[in-house]
Amino acid sequence: MKKNMKTRLSFSTKIHNPNHKIQTSTLLIFPIQTFLIQLLCSSLTPVSSNQTPPPLPILPLPTAFQLQWQNSNMALFFHFGTNTFTDSEWGTGQAHPTIFNPTKLNASQWIHVAKDTGFSRVLLTAKHHDGFCLWPSEYTDYSVRSSGWRNGNGDVVADVAAAAGEAGVGFGIYLSPWDRHELCYGDTLRYNQHYLAQMTELLTRYGEIKDVFLDGAKGEGEKNMKYFFESWFSLIHQLQPGAAIFSDSGPDTRWVGNEQGVAGSTCWSLFNQSVIEIGGVDNDPQYQKQGDPFGLDWVPALCDVSIRPGWFWHASEHPKSARKLLEIYYKSVGRNCKLLLNVPPNSSGLISAEDIQVLREFSELRHSIFSHNFAASASLNASSTRGGIQDTRFSPNKVLEEGIHTYWAPEENQSKWILYINLKKLVSFNVLQVQEPIHMGQRVIKFHLEALNRDGLWKSVVNGTTIGYQRLLLFPKLKSQYLKLVVDKSRAEPLISYLGIYLDPVTVLSEDMPDKKSGTYFNGTQVLRSAMKNDSQSATM
Repeated sequence: MKKNMKTRLSFSTKIHNPNHKIQTSTLLIFPIQTFLIQLLCSSLTPVSSNQTPPPLPILPLPTAFQLQWQNSNMALFFHFGTNTFTDSEWGTGQAHPTIFNPTKLNASQWIHVAKDTGFSRVLLTAKHHDGFCLWPSEYTDYSVRSSGWRNGNGDVVADVAAAAGEAGVGFGIYLSPWDRHELCYGDTLRYNQHYLAQMTELLTRYGEIKDVFLDGAKGEGEKNMKYFFESWFSLIHQLQPGAAIFSDSGPDTRWVGNEQGVAGSTCWSLFNQSVIEIGGVDNDPQYQKQGDPFGLDWVPALCDVSIRPGWFWHASEHPKSARKLLEIYYKSVGRNCKLLLNVPPNSSGLISAEDIQVLREFSELRHSIFSHNFAASASLNASSTRGGIQDTRFSPNKVLEEGIHTYWAPEENQSKWILYINLKKLVSFNVLQVQEPIHMGQRVIKFHLEALNRDGLWKSVVNGTTIGYQRLLLFPKLKSQYLKLVVDKSRAEPLISYLGIYLDPVTVLSEDMPDKKSGTYFNGTQVLRSAMKNDSQSATM
C-alpha cells in the first residue's frame, strides 16, 4: 500500500508539469489523483482547535467608498447644457441663456435607460467650461433661472438627482473649474471662493452625492489661474464624506490618461499621487494607464469615453456600435477599472432612440456572455489551502461564490500557487474572469491559464499581469475539461475571490488585432503561440 501511494504521489507531481504527456487512458482518473493527495495530506495535518487567522492585508488599501465605487463597474455621463443647442463642444460663455430650452426634458428617462442597461451610477455636467449652470445658483446670472425654460423655475440637477434617488441609482456631478463666463475668473482668490460657493450649493441641496468629477481644465492662452485643489477636496469630503473624488491623480480615483476608454493591460490601483499634476501637460500617460506596483496610494483608474464622437449631442453624429462598446468593456472593466460612458441627451432633453438601442444591444451582449459561468459547478482543488483543506474559510471553492469578500488563500511560504479546475465535461470557452479581494490589497503581478488537451498535454492558453478588482482575458476559442489557474508572481500570497469561464460568441480575434491607437494587443499581452515544446496553443491577438 505504501508503495502504491508513493507511485500515486509521483504521478501527481508529474502531471503538474506542462511538458509531461499524460496517457489518454489515465485522463479520467485525474481528479482521483488530486483527491488522494489531499486525503493523505489531511491525515498528516495535526488537528488543532485554534483557527488559522486570515492573512495580513498588504498596503495600500481602498477606503469603504472606494470599494463601493469599484463594485459599481459602470456609470453613465450626461454632458448637457448650452452646447447641446449651439452644436459646440467648448462654449464661449457668451451664448444667451434663453438658447437653453429642452422642451421635453425627462430625467426619469435618462435614469431608467442607465439602470435598465446595467449602469448603477450617473454623473451630470452641472456646469461645463462655458459657465452655464444647470441649477439656479445664487452666485451667477448665467443659469437655468435666466433661460426661460420652465419660466425660469427649472432645475436640471434637481430633476436628475430626484430621479436617480427614486431608482436607487448613484448620482454624481461635474463642476468645471474653467469658467469662460464669470468675470472673476483669473483672480485666483475671488474665483476659488466663487467655485467653492457653487460646489457647496451642489453638495448641500441635492441629497447624497456619490461622485465628484474634477479636472484641471483651463484653455490654452486663458487667464492665469491657480486652483486650490486641496481646499476643494477637503470641503467635498467634509460635506459628502462618501463621495469619491476623481481627478488626474485622485485623491480617490484617477484618470486613465486617454479618452478612448482603454486602460493598460497592466493596471495597478496602486499609485503615487505626487507623480501626476492635475491638469499637467507633462503628465506621463503610461503611468496613469498602468499605475505603480510600488505606489503608496490606493487610486483606482477611471476610463472615460463617449458613445458618440463628441461629448455633447450633435445631430450629425451617431453612436458607436454595441460590439465596439463590448471591446471597450474588456479593456476597461476587464482591466481593473471603472467605465464612465458618456451618453449626451439631445436638444429635446431626452436620450436619443439610436443611443438607447445601442445600450440595449450592449446589455444583451454582456448578458449572453456572462450569464453562464461554465465553472459554476466545477470541482476545484488547490496546490495548498490556508489552514489545511479542512478549513473551509479559505477553500478553493470560495472562488465560485460571487463577491470579493470570500476567497481562496494558499498556505504561506509556498513555491506554487495553483487552482485546479475540473469542469466535469468538455466545454468550449474563450473568456477568463478573475477577481482579487481588493480589500486585502492588490497582489497578483503575473498569472496564466493552462488547459489539458486531447493529447494529455498541459497547454498555456493565455497569460496576464495584474488582476485587481476584475480581469477579463479573451482568447481564441478552445475546448477542454481540465484547467489550471497558475499565479506566477505576487506581492504576497495571492488571494483569488472569483473565477469565471465563459464563451463570447461575438468577438472575433484575428492573428494580429492590435489597438490602433496604442499598438498593444487586445489583452495587452500576446496569447502564446503554439510550439513544438508545448509552450502554448493559440494565436496572438
